[in-house]
Parts: sequence; structure tokens; C-alpha cells
Amino acid sequence: MSETGNRLRKQLESPNFDPQNYVKQLSQQSDGDRDLQEHRQKIQNLADETAQNLKKNVYKNYRQFIETAKEISYLESEMYQLSHILTEQKSIMESITQALLSTDKDETSKEMQAAFPKETEEVKQRTLTSLLEKVEGVKNIMDTPGRHLIYNGDLAEFDVDNMSPIQKVHAFLMNDCLLIATWLPNRRGTVKYKYNALYDLESFAVVNVKDNPPMKDMFKILMFPDSRIFQAENSKVKKEWLEILDETKKNKVSKDRHKKEEEVPTSPVRAEVSTNPFDMDDDEDTVDGEESVNLSLEWIQELPEDLDVCIAQRDFEGAVDLLDKLNEYLRDQPVTPKVKELRGKVDERVRQLTEVLVFELSPDRSLRGGPKATRRAVSQLIRLGQSTKACELFLKNRAAAVQTAIRQLRIEGATLLYIHKLCNIFFTSLLETAKEFQMDFAGNTGCYSAFVVWSRSAMRMFVDAFSKQVFDSKESLSTAAECVKVAKEHCQQLTEIGLDLTFTLQSLLVKDIKAALQSYKDIIIEATKHRNSEEMWRRMNLMTPEALAKLKDEMRSCGINFEQYTGDDCWVNLSYTVVAFTKQMMSFLEEGLKLYFPELHMVLLESLREIILVAVQHVDYSLRCEQDPEKKAFVMQNASFLHDTVLPVVERRFEESVGKPAKQLQDLRKSTRPVRINPESTTSVV
Repeated sequence: MSETGNRLRKQLESPNFDPQNYVKQLSQQSDGDRDLQEHRQKIQNLADETAQNLKKNVYKNYRQFIETAKEISYLESEMYQLSHILTEQKSIMESITQALLSTDKDETSKEMQAAFPKETEEVKQRTLTSLLEKVEGVKNIMDTPGRHLIYNGDLAEFDVDNMSPIQKVHAFLMNDCLLIATWLPNRRGTVKYKYNALYDLESFAVVNVKDNPPMKDMFKILMFPDSRIFQAENSKVKKEWLEILDETKKNKVSKDRHKKEEEVPTSPVRAEVSTNPFDMDDDEDTVDGEESVNLSLEWIQELPEDLDVCIAQRDFEGAVDLLDKLNEYLRDQPVTPKVKELRGKVDERVRQLTEVLVFELSPDRSLRGGPKATRRAVSQLIRLGQSTKACELFLKNRAAAVQTAIRQLRIEGATLLYIHKLCNIFFTSLLETAKEFQMDFAGNTGCYSAFVVWSRSAMRMFVDAFSKQVFDSKESLSTAAECVKVAKEHCQQLTEIGLDLTFTLQSLLVKDIKAALQSYKDIIIEATKHRNSEEMWRRMNLMTPEALAKLKDEMRSCGINFEQYTGDDCWVNLSYTVVAFTKQMMSFLEEGLKLYFPELHMVLLESLREIILVAVQHVDYSLRCEQDPEKKAFVMQNASFLHDTVLPVVERRFEESVGKPAKQLQDLRKSTRPVRINPESTTSVV
């Protein structure tokens, strides 16, 4: 750019640039319309140059933009999950703090309830029973003793992601759980609702949702790892729901804590006197067993809460360590009612821990990090005795990761380059997965069969992508042969860990390779027939010594002795049709041998036989029909070249590569053996 253009650029890029003052000064300094037009053209050129530079920068950094966008998407997903976990932890800490502060209030309410226990209990249970008669599928709700209704009302449920309305529900809050029922569109008698979900008060947290018109009067229920959003009729009803839910959760926490405190000071248990002498031994054993299990230890009393904290803080190893410690302590202890009760509480935490670990291994989670990223969750599931589930989830996670990697692979450039990338991604992932599987499931040999089955299914996914690019796009046989060779070489890498999938790869490719061989055979036959129709039986003139030397090199690379058929200067004592046929057939043989495996033995032999038969029949027909003695002798020379030179090379090359004799080709050569004939005779072969 000129010096004037640089000054103009600096002036326009100045942070203190004022367009109005600039135009005013320009109008005063210009002599007329011509100066303004020239200045306008300079600004336009500068704008075009800037736009061009911007476009170049965009193209230059296009891939970085795409990768950055993907990273941002991954980070956004992970930050959302982190925010969800922090919110849940905050709600848990708040509920614990409020529960500690409300001890006095709970004691007062306990005294009030003790004054009118029967009447209040009966009225509440009667009300709950009458309401639940309107809900379909809740027959077992009243089986829990002491359960009664606290509050109920209509709510509207919204989608968490896009805040769109889902359905109308009716919620029943009880002293230990929350029942969600959906409205029935076709009501039958007194039944208005249908059972949807039942949540224990300890399993969820309630969060207020800030009003954002038109979305208002909403609150969220968090059940890790899911959540649901409900909308009340108005702000007053929403406030009542939040207050009553909070108060009910506090009351349950306080009640459970007092129950534990009352159970801690255990008093000696007197055995009932039985008149049956045969019951005395059993009673004594029961009393001794109950007295021998000491559950008043501090770490046992705090175990359920410690497990909740470990799960909330994602300390999976700590949670499993606590479970192992408890199992070790109770291993040789008798199963008393208190032990059963403790086991019931712990089993609920084990279920929650298992659900969290299962979510960690789900394909919906981030798939980055490779197989090692799943090791933590898999090892803890195995310690919990869930090795089968851990194996299933691990393999599903890796299948999704491999499929995602294949889908993200760009189809660009030559097919062979794409196949190199595809094989590198797939077989490297398969090898890493196998090594991680051996490490994680070293003590669970029963899971190895599942890995072999998964490997076969993964190979099918690879072959689908491979065939779509190589065979469906009608690539040349040479390209297909190179691609199959690359896939076989990568597949051999798996043998270092004792996994041989070569047979699986071949069995999945056999159909496509067979179709490719037959298709290319048909192309050669059609081309040979077309050349035969134009055959003049004249010697081949290559015009230049370089062309003759090149042809000799090509024939020598195929194993054919060609020296005796070259004449003076650049002449070849064979016809163009026979030479072209020989080159095309030898190329087909070499590419077919690259694709060869036992299932294709007969297919390749029959294809070679059909191709050779077309050329042999044409020579035979020409010998019988040709009347000119010189041309007939030339045709005989071409027939001798095919029979004595080309066919033995084909048979020998096939047997060296495959390890089996080509019996069909031997029979064909014997049946078409040329003889020395009288030039005037019309007999050519016997």
C-alpha cells in the first residue's frame, strides 16, 4: 500500500477518530467532485483490503475456531454438572444446619403431638386414605405404619432444559415422602390421577426458582443426577409449598435423630419365660447374639451420614472403604433386628452410590480422556460386587467413544489417506481399551468373553465406515487392495495382547471384496472384447526406445520374459491387444492376491479363468478364420506367447502367494494347448 494509504489507515484506526469532523475537513480541502470521488475510491479500496485480510484470517484459523467451539461446549456441559453438584451440596449443608438449630422447636412439637396422638394420627390417615382412593396404582402407599398426609395440591411441570410445559400433576406431601401423580385424561369413577413417582424426603432438595416473566411461581426439586421443575398457581401457593416442604424435611430429620439417640443406650434384655423346654436354647442364643453385637460405636452410628457426605462430595473411594469396614466388622456377627435395620439404611446408600457410579460411566458424560478416565468408577463398582454391570457400562462407554471418534474424522483428500487415519484411530482405541480392560478386570476372568463379543461388534462398526468409503464409492481395485492391506496390518497389532480379530475382519469384508473382484473382472472382460473387435493383427510399434524400455520393465516386474518378442528399433512381435490384455490381467492378479484370503480362493480362480478364456477364445477364432498365411503365423505367435509364457507365470505367481496349485488354470492351459500347424490349415488348438 502507498504512503497515502498508510496515513489514511492510521487516521481511520485512531481511537479519537470523529467521522463528522473528518468529512467536514475533507469537504473544505477538496477542490471539487473529482477529489471526493478519488478519496471515496481510496476508502473503498481500504475497506476491500480489510475485508480480504479478515477473510484470510478466518480461513487460516477455521479449524482452531471449530475446535475452540467444541471445547467451549464440553466446558459448558462440565460446568453445568459442577454447578449442579455444588447446589446439591449447599442444600445438604443448609438442611443439616437448620436441623441442628431446630432441636428445641422439634421437642416442643413432639410434646404437642404427644398430647393428642391418637386423634391426630387417625384423622390424618383417614384424610390420606380418602385422597389416595383417587390415585391409580398406589395400593401399597398405606402399608408403611405412621404415614399420614401433610399437604397436597395441583402443580404444572415444566421441562428443565427449554422451560416448556410438560404436564399437569397433583402432589401429595406425606410425613416421610412426596408422591407425584399425573392427571388422567379419561377419568373412571372417582379415580382422577395416575401414579408417577414417589420420592423419599431424604433423597431430594428443594430450590426456589427466581421469577423471570412469564416463568414465575416455580420451584425445583433436585434428585441427583436429575431434577424437576414445578409451577404453583400463584406466589402464595408457591410460598406455602416451600415452607411446608422445608418444615416437613426438618421434622423427619429430627425424628430420625431422636430415634437413634433413644436406641443408643441399650438396656439388658430379659428373655421371656417359656413353658416349652425346647425353646430355651433358642431364646438363650438370641439374647446372647443381640448382646454380642455392639452397634453403639461412634463410627457405626455416623456411618449413614458419612456415606451421604462421601457421595455428595464424590469421594467414591472413601464411601466404599466405609462399606468394607462395616462388612468386615459384621462378618462373623449374628443377624439381629438392629443389624437388619442398619443394613437397610446402608443398602439404600449403596443403591445411591451405585446410581452415581453408573452415571459416571454413561455415554452421556464427557468421553474425553480415553479409557483411563473410567478407571475410578469401574474399580469402585467392582469393589461393590457389581463387576458385571461395570463391564457392561465400561464397554458401552468405549463403544460410544469409538463411534464419536469415527464420526468426527473428516473425509478429505485421497481415500487411502482417510483409511490410514481411520485405522489408526480405531485400532489404537481398541488396543487402549483392551489394555485398560485387562488392568481393571484382572481378577474377573468371566468378563473376558464379554470383551471379545464387544470387539466383534466394534469391528462391524469399523467395517461399515471402511466399506462405505472404499467399496461404495467405486474406488479402483488397486486402491481397495491397498486399503485392505492397511487394515490387515493394523489388525495384526492386536495380537500383542492376545486378541486376533483378523478372521472377523476378513469375514466382514468378504462380501464387498467378492463384489469388487467380480465387478473389476467384468470391466476387464468388456475392455478385452472391445479391443478384440478392433483387432488387425499387426505388430506393435512403440515409436521411441524409451517406451520400449518402459514396456520391458513392466513385463519384467510381472515375471514375464519379454526379450524374445522385441524386434529391431521399437517394434514388438506381438499385437497391441495381446500386450494390453497381458498387462491388465497381471495387474488384476497382483491386486487380487493382495485381497486374497481362503474364502475368496474359488472366486479369484474363476475370475482369472474367465478373463483368460476370453483372450484364448479370440485367438482360437482368429486362427480358424484368418486366410492370410503371414497373419496366421503372427496370430500363432501371439497364441504361443499366451500359452507358453503368460499362463505359466500366472499359475506360478498364484501358487507362490497362496500356497496351493491353481488346478483350474492348469486344466485350462492343457485344454488350449496350441500345435504347430500348416499355415493353410484351419485347425488351431486341440
